[in-house]
Amino acid sequence: MGIISWIILGIIAGFIGSKIVNKTGQGMIMDIVLGIVGAIVGGVIFSAFGASGVTGLNIWSLIVAVIGSVVVLWAYHQISGKRTL
Repeated sequence: MGIISWIILGIIAGFIGSKIVNKTGQGMIMDIVLGIVGAIVGGVIFSAFGASGVTGLNIWSLIVAVIGSVVVLWAYHQISGKRTL
């Protein structure tokens, strides 16, 4: 997959994942970054269970990326939510 495909997939997955996790989003840049990381994490998770991960810019890859994005966003909120000053 090219860099443009990863960015497009990251935008979509980050947006959908942030709407699922916290209903508001983290901002465009953070949604893209967490979406791309989520796509990678989703690919690793699915590969560990024997399924194919991110295969290109298609519906299956979007589902994998959104699931990975939800996992990453949940972990992000758990880590950042515990820091109180």
